Amino acid sequence: MIVLRDILYKVTLEKVVGNTAVAIRDLHFDSRKVGLDDVFIAIRGTVSDGHEFIKKAVDNGAIAVVCEAMPEQLVNGVTYVQVSDSQQAMAIMAANFYGNPSENLKLIGVTGTNGKTTIATLLYNLFTAAGFECGLLSTVKIMIGTSELKATHTTPDSITINKHLTEMVEAGVAFCFMEVSSHGIHQKRTEGLHFTGGIFTNLSHDHLDYHKDFKEYRDVKKTFFDQLPKTAFALVNTDDKNGGVMLQNTLAKKYTYALKSHADYKAQILENQFTGLLLKMNGNELWVRLIGNFNAYNLLAIYATAELLGLEQMETLQLLSTLESVDGRFQFSISEEEKITSIVDYAHTPDALKNVLETINSIRTGNEELITVVGCGGDRDAAKRPKMAKIAAQLSTQVIFTSDNPRTEDPEKIIEQMEAGVPPEHFKKIVSITNRRNAIKTACQMAKQNDIILVAGKGHETYQEINGERTDFDDFKIVNELLTALKK
Repeated sequence: MIVLRDILYKVTLEKVVGNTAVAIRDLHFDSRKVGLDDVFIAIRGTVSDGHEFIKKAVDNGAIAVVCEAMPEQLVNGVTYVQVSDSQQAMAIMAANFYGNPSENLKLIGVTGTNGKTTIATLLYNLFTAAGFECGLLSTVKIMIGTSELKATHTTPDSITINKHLTEMVEAGVAFCFMEVSSHGIHQKRTEGLHFTGGIFTNLSHDHLDYHKDFKEYRDVKKTFFDQLPKTAFALVNTDDKNGGVMLQNTLAKKYTYALKSHADYKAQILENQFTGLLLKMNGNELWVRLIGNFNAYNLLAIYATAELLGLEQMETLQLLSTLESVDGRFQFSISEEEKITSIVDYAHTPDALKNVLETINSIRTGNEELITVVGCGGDRDAAKRPKMAKIAAQLSTQVIFTSDNPRTEDPEKIIEQMEAGVPPEHFKKIVSITNRRNAIKTACQMAKQNDIILVAGKGHETYQEINGERTDFDDFKIVNELLTALKK
């Protein structure tokens, strides 16, 4: 039996009306899911305010309500708990409700603009290959050992996180690798979790539709490291100027990695080809199957984390050499007849797109055309649209602007905003085709022998969202089908 007062442990309470010794069945922040003897937590969201649904939750059987403002009418037999921050309270309550599962495994959080999915997923793959039961909480999927669940958010809500962590503990998971988004940190979804380590990748222009400016975005990321315990480690990329900022107030043990600057963990790229990278990592040479400078950073972070978690160096190096790219992250194939290279990447920020294009340009001989198909998502930060378009125009031979996930926006208006960023000297390179499939088809028709096609922005996603409706759309599958059909 779980008692309300027990799950309120460490929650800062402002006022309590009613009995906290009542037995509770479950926690919910969605009033529609509330049943008999459940606790309803009223959250002020960006779309709706949970306080407006307190009566509905009580009518559905809630035995307790946690809120920031007491309702005008209190119902006898229901306990009302007033707190200053419902999201923070929910995170702590969820951890208590599930028995603080993060304390019973080693939880590693990965944060930054780019690289989170790759690092978390490849750490899961590496430690699984090393013989450990592992868990993964990522944008792409949730893994509990070898059981896969579909992910809905980069960082799930705090109740879902603790539920999955409990399932992991019950499955004997020793290590869990978790993407930690700025939204997740800001909305207190990671409060109450015990992290063994935190990794910072980099920081660039993203999510400024949510955060008011870059400083707030950076400072939100920093709070994750501020909250790490002294028993944890904080591993940051010091080639990014924000790496040092992340370490300023942390109690955790501080470690650094870099390709260019002085750091605890260093790597050097000796060869960079479409078939992989030859790296020198802390004095050891190894060949890996991943491509590009950004993956050299990702692999170095993975190497450092493995050592900090106790893996033996030579075993780590051997396992690194077997890792393969994550779906939708520089995922490439080469057509049989024409030897056209198609690359699909999730690059949806200016920095990520620049990294991918510079990587391709550093490998190609210059005799091939580089045709880039790219769009920008709707209902998201509009300021990055002209920046991404400018980068695509400067670093590609030909560019096709198209739809990404327009969501509720007019895709043609999004493309117009992208076109505004193209310098005049690159106008002749640009074609705009709103229909994404037709845009990819056009790129395939334009490509000649040995040319390279980059389809950027959606990566691993297997859908396109237009006006609230999702239809099947897999960039990697479509570009390969079209290349095969067109070149017969």
